[in-house]
This record gives sequence, structure tokens and C-alpha cells, in this order.
Amino acid sequence: MRAGPRAAQAPPAAVLLAFGLQHTTPQPLPGGRAYRCGEAVLTLVQDRPRTAWLADTLHQLDVPDLRIARPLRSRDGRWIVAGWSARHYLPGTPEHRHDETMLAALKLAHALHGLPRPKHLAARTDPDALADRIAWGEATVPVDEAKGGRWFEVLAVARRPVRLPDQVVPGDLFGAVLFDEDAPPGIVDFDPFHRPAEWGAAVVAVDAVAWGGAAPGFLERWSHLPEWPQLLLRAVLFRLAGNALSPRATAASLDGLRAAAAAVSEIL
Repeated sequence: MRAGPRAAQAPPAAVLLAFGLQHTTPQPLPGGRAYRCGEAVLTLVQDRPRTAWLADTLHQLDVPDLRIARPLRSRDGRWIVAGWSARHYLPGTPEHRHDETMLAALKLAHALHGLPRPKHLAARTDPDALADRIAWGEATVPVDEAKGGRWFEVLAVARRPVRLPDQVVPGDLFGAVLFDEDAPPGIVDFDPFHRPAEWGAAVVAVDAVAWGGAAPGFLERWSHLPEWPQLLLRAVLFRLAGNALSPRATAASLDGLRAAAAAVSEIL
């Protein structure tokens, strides 16, 4: 997920009142932008179009075997009040349950099939949006060699056309799915992209190898998915380009991506 600046203060009283949460005491959650208020969570909004689209989508989404954190409207029907949005609290924590996260990505993509392309995607200029276009050959931007550009150049020449339809797909679920013992995986938030349905799962697989401790063989376990090698290739190119563009990139993040890139190169 795209990280924003930390909230300077807890939600003001007017926001609590607007969402009917005036009798709760906000408790900060990890990350600095969200506060639990009883059985609700208030989050400082960084991208209004994305937040409004996500609220409209999650409000009506029904996915078997997934828990969805339903958004909450204010008393006058708004999704956003004074820069804050609200949702139901969903218990759980992120865990390295990679196969379940993969299945969650595929189930969510299936549920999103048929939705129109979100209007705000075309206007996105954040590093992830640019990295996505670079990975798919829709933008030509040099990828810093010291931050992953060498592997990008080596792998990019293996790109071949992907003959799968594009649709709305979650592109950043690794570390964002909540697990609560035996309860179904929980979806609180996701970044929408417009790519083949299985691409979101490919990003999860690359992330699991890069940063989640999954063995390289984890990638091959999902080889039954259509055009899997090319989707894995786009996923690792997406992460390499994103790492090069991110001001928060670290040596550890690049080391993980090198391992994932090597694993992908073995199955192309």
C-alpha cells in the first residue's frame, strides 16, 4: 500500500460526531494514520478519489470466504468528512500465510470482474503507478542500476505479449490481508490496478519470495495459472521499478528483490 504522512493528531470531535462515534475514545493503530474508535476505525485520507472509489466498491462487494471491512457513511451520507474516512473494525493481523494470501488475491479479483476501470487511475503519478506502466512497457523511464536497474534490464528483454483481458485487480495485498486464527482472511484496503486478474496474485508471489521468506519453489506451485511466467515477469519488473523510484528503498529490500528476480528468471 502507498504510505502517507503520519496523522498530526487524533480525529477531531466534529469528525467523531459526524460518524456517530462521539462516545468513543480514539486509540492509535500502527502506521500513524488510523484510530480505532470502538468497533470502527477512522483513517486520515491521503487520496480522496481513491478513498471514495474504494468505499463505493467495498460497500457493495460480497466475496465468499473473505471478510470485508465495510466502509461507514457519515450521518449525512458522506464517505469522507474533513479529511477522514471510516470503516468497521476488522480483527486480525498480517501473517506470512502465503497460499491463503494468494487465494485471497484471486478471489478478490474474481469478485471485481466486470467493474469499470476506476477514473482516478489515469491521473495517478505515484511511484507504484509509474512502476506499473514501466513494467508493462507503457512508460520509458530509466531504472537506477544501483536500485534494481541491472536486473530490470536483464529480465525486461523476456517480455512477451500477455493475451489476457484487463480488469480491476488488487495490486498490493502482501502484508495487507488480516488473519484471525481460523476466520476467513480479511480485506481492509487495496490498491486497484487495471491488469489481468492473475497479475495481483503474481505480485503477492514475488513479494512472498522477496520479503516473506517463501522458497523460490513457491512460484512454481502456482504455474497452473494462465500465462504465469509472463505475469510473474511483469510483477517482478513492477517491484524492481518501484524500488528504484521509492525514496524509502533499502539495501534489504533490494536484496530480497534480487532473490525474487533470480527465481523468476529460472522459470521464464
